[in-house]
Amino acid sequence: MAASASSTILLSSKSSRASLSWKNQLSSTSAFGISGVSLRNRQHPRFVIFSMDAKPTILVAEKLGEAGLKLLKEFANVDCSYNLSPEELCTKISLCDALVVRSGTKVSREIFDSSGGRLKVVGRAGVGIDNVDLAAATEHGCLVVNAPTANTVAAAEHGIALLTAMARNVAQADASIKAGKWLRSKYVGVSLVGKTLAVMGFGKVGSEVARRAKGLGMHVIAHDPYAPADRARAIGVQLVSFDEALASADFISLHMPLTPATKKILNDETFAKMKKGVRIVNVARGGVIDEEALVRALDAGIVAQAALDVFTEEPPPKDSKLIQHENVTATPHLGASTTEAQEGVAIEVAEAVVGALKGELSATAVNAPMVPAEVLSELKPYVVLAEKLGRLAVQLVAGGSGVKSVKVSYGSARAPDDLDTRLLRAMITKGVIEPISSVFINLVNADFTAKQRGLQISEERILLDGSPESPVEFIQVQIANVESKFASAISDSGEIRVEGRVKDGVPHLTKVGSFEVDVSLEGSIILCSQVDQPGMIGKVGSVLGEENVNVSFMSVGRIAPRKQAVMAIGVDEQPSKESLKRIGEIPAIQEFVYLRL
Repeated sequence: MAASASSTILLSSKSSRASLSWKNQLSSTSAFGISGVSLRNRQHPRFVIFSMDAKPTILVAEKLGEAGLKLLKEFANVDCSYNLSPEELCTKISLCDALVVRSGTKVSREIFDSSGGRLKVVGRAGVGIDNVDLAAATEHGCLVVNAPTANTVAAAEHGIALLTAMARNVAQADASIKAGKWLRSKYVGVSLVGKTLAVMGFGKVGSEVARRAKGLGMHVIAHDPYAPADRARAIGVQLVSFDEALASADFISLHMPLTPATKKILNDETFAKMKKGVRIVNVARGGVIDEEALVRALDAGIVAQAALDVFTEEPPPKDSKLIQHENVTATPHLGASTTEAQEGVAIEVAEAVVGALKGELSATAVNAPMVPAEVLSELKPYVVLAEKLGRLAVQLVAGGSGVKSVKVSYGSARAPDDLDTRLLRAMITKGVIEPISSVFINLVNADFTAKQRGLQISEERILLDGSPESPVEFIQVQIANVESKFASAISDSGEIRVEGRVKDGVPHLTKVGSFEVDVSLEGSIILCSQVDQPGMIGKVGSVLGEENVNVSFMSVGRIAPRKQAVMAIGVDEQPSKESLKRIGEIPAIQEFVYLRL
């Protein structure tokens, strides 16, 4: 299909038609329903609220600050029942329209099943939502909201408290003097003035830690490939690469989310890159540190001290070598535990729950609303394609200035008012942001989250000739003004560019930079830039075969025979670092990158 000469239509993220609307007309209501808005005989979802005679009932299953309880009680009947067993919670939940929990209550699929469809909102008083079954919530049409901002300052202050206490051996000296000892010479500390602090993860908490560390006279650097450089400069912080941060730091403060990419990111290999005698603070997530490797680094003197508020297993085992180590200061996940933060979290989650029961869109929603089955059925493969293209594109970005703008182009034969791209845009946003953030992106919060992070998502509609049977012929994602880990992904106009199509219901990558490829977006992908010559597929395939890595697809795109080419290889398993190194050492291969999907 060819695009007509005047076939490009520019759309902003504000131009969505049939936008999701939650009506605000309440008598004293709490029940949601779904209706459709017809666009040329196509159904698009919107949420409405049906009235009920009584006030809604909100079950508060864990202690909540008084200010939050007051807000809830002004709007609804509130049942404060703490320490419920799973069976007791399942029994109560069928009488409740909303549930408020902290981290101690598991909101399982069984609870959603037991609610009989009455439960409309779950509010998590805090950031993490790993104790809530999001898939079950979405299937039951239940919105899940959290409180992601109220404890930012408290977490930053606790990070600084651990930093200073560790530097001056406060916990160890306190225990010693209470044991009747007077060991002044043993607990000589180190000064913070003039030392380099590497902030790993420059989000809300990380940037607040940086501000406070600057006030202590420290030189602050940060690593966060997607943090805006201008925001860092405004605080007086230099953004550097991951390896440079490790090698330069006297102190390291961790503020990154726990994702597949960050899990055990501090391990034997990364500890070996650090300055001997480095000191580490973690008030983020326990899983970002390989705890056994940290013990080895402490014993070897690579890490002089560690101050930890979070652990892979909480509470940690009583016989944990890490906890018992004399050079470790530990606190029981106190990052958000200040009176002010607890009240702030209570207010934030209460406002979100009440707003949701009123039918308002919540900026802190962490799951997608239900949409009509026929719309999901048609868009399902394109939704998967959109998210995976976003994930591919952001993984091709090298660290530095950060991602500020993403341009999405849709090739379609349908009329502009017959294709609502909100869900596709949301999934591209999800693919771009989620790999480097703890935020969960969905149709509700995608645009808000992108705006909050200074990320501009623009859309372009390219009208194609032909039958409008398929909603989208191709989706193209471009990221401008960034460096790439894979130079061949840069298009002729200078942007990182990936493009994909759905073939037989399966998403395929069809273009990288200016190179045409064809590889199924399943498993993971290795991209190789090479000199086009015979035997290249066999050489790479042999390296992977020797490690029993299964190749699902392989495709080569080239400029011309014997010139530059790009090979895209789909793999079912993750190759070892040794295998990837061997691939990179094949003489004709100029560069390569491994991308997780």
